[in-house]
Amino acid sequence: MDFRTRARTWLEGHLAHTPAPDPRAWERELGQAGWIGIGWPGEDGESYGNRRATLTEQVVWAEEYARSGAPARMGHIGENLLAPTLITYGTEEQKNRHLPPVARGETLWCQGYSEPGAGSDLAGVRTAAVPDGAGGYAVTGQKIWTSLALDADWCFVLARTAPGSTRHHGLSFLLLEMDQPGRIEVRPIRQLTGTSEFNEVFLDGARATEVVGGEGNGWQVAMGLLALERGVSTLAQQIGFAEELNQVVAAAVASGAADDPVIRARLVAQWAELDTMRRHALRTLGSTGDPGAPSVAKLLWGGWHQRLGELAVRVAGEAGAIGPEPWTAQRPYELTDAQHLFLFSRADTVYGGSDEIQRNIIAERVLGLPREPR
Repeated sequence: MDFRTRARTWLEGHLAHTPAPDPRAWERELGQAGWIGIGWPGEDGESYGNRRATLTEQVVWAEEYARSGAPARMGHIGENLLAPTLITYGTEEQKNRHLPPVARGETLWCQGYSEPGAGSDLAGVRTAAVPDGAGGYAVTGQKIWTSLALDADWCFVLARTAPGSTRHHGLSFLLLEMDQPGRIEVRPIRQLTGTSEFNEVFLDGARATEVVGGEGNGWQVAMGLLALERGVSTLAQQIGFAEELNQVVAAAVASGAADDPVIRARLVAQWAELDTMRRHALRTLGSTGDPGAPSVAKLLWGGWHQRLGELAVRVAGEAGAIGPEPWTAQRPYELTDAQHLFLFSRADTVYGGSDEIQRNIIAERVLGLPREPR
């Protein structure tokens, strides 16, 4: 049985048994079956609890997972962001401590990067960390747009460990546990969609026990992580995009909107651009020598997804501007899939590094143009 068949068979069997599993239990189920961290290196391919898999097999697993309709991964940040970062910059002690629990699906992570005054411009981070006299740091500040903060067991935080430092100097990449009552407060952020995928995190002397990559080297580690963020997982993301596009096409055909030559041309353009994104992702997959590849990928999918949301509402016609009834005080409005896609995708060109930041990276690091005046 080839790798794709094994992956598809396992997913079909386990999802048929529990089509809507508890998110944390699902992570443990994936871990017990060896499906978490399948691309992590090791002498025997299993040094941190994961199985051996080639880059092609990692892509296959990501594609099959997306196609299966399996639940959104709660362990994504630990598996795809923290783990590769520790493998690249961490000590053996840090790898042996943190990677096996992630591979078993037992530990969830969140990312403490953005702040109210430092979103895409991470060099403006003001969260401060000072030695606590016990071998760790006391961290004080505020993080925002923190996915999974309510459920996470640990957080990796970018903080300023050198008093008086500015911009990318004096930053460190710290690890801290989230279960610190009185020192960490998490507040969900309600969005236009009515949902709360993101959170504010307030740190008041929270204890960070470890630093990754050495004190003062946080900028290098943080930038390395952001490059890793746009790896194999982007191909799985594109499977989801394709399904959303299929739904918009089906709605356009059913309503007759596809007979409009302008809408039909836009549907074709969305398909062609998505195909271009996939080819770009495959061409640059595993490349560490192209500093512009992650920024190009972010520019491509952010704008594409936003335009798809606009097209979805346009295809819906007048109904796209009206919510279904009845409304209730607990849930003042319900959104259709098209409306949710439109509203949520407004942020696609901002979070994860705004389009303006991505263009600056390409201009300065790839094309060698002068830095933007400050």
